[in-house]
Amino acid sequence: MEIAMAFVIGGLYAAAIYMMLRRSIVKLVIGLVLLSNAANLLIFTAAGLTRGAPPLINVGDVLPPGPSADPLAQALILTAIVIGFGVLAFAVVLIHRAYEVVGADDMDKMKDTDT
Repeated sequence: MEIAMAFVIGGLYAAAIYMMLRRSIVKLVIGLVLLSNAANLLIFTAAGLTRGAPPLINVGDVLPPGPSADPLAQALILTAIVIGFGVLAFAVVLIHRAYEVVGADDMDKMKDTDT
């Protein structure tokens, strides 16, 4: 399963970099979202894909019985998803305002309006 996830993560990183190299600012933001999702999957895969019980420790035990899922990676990814959604919402509003001012989503045309 980790091998398949490695290919999926590599594909997401490749697609994200390809989208970020486009001239359209909308495609840039789509690339940033893909990059964020690829990073989340990388953290999740690096923590291990064990299907186990929740890490609840019984009274008197030191470790949870049997294999358990790693809650730290899940908490990190949940936080990253929330922060990524906030950044995406800000970027969409910023793109909308830039499109209203410039009239195009081409980054080369936006560069020409600086002078």
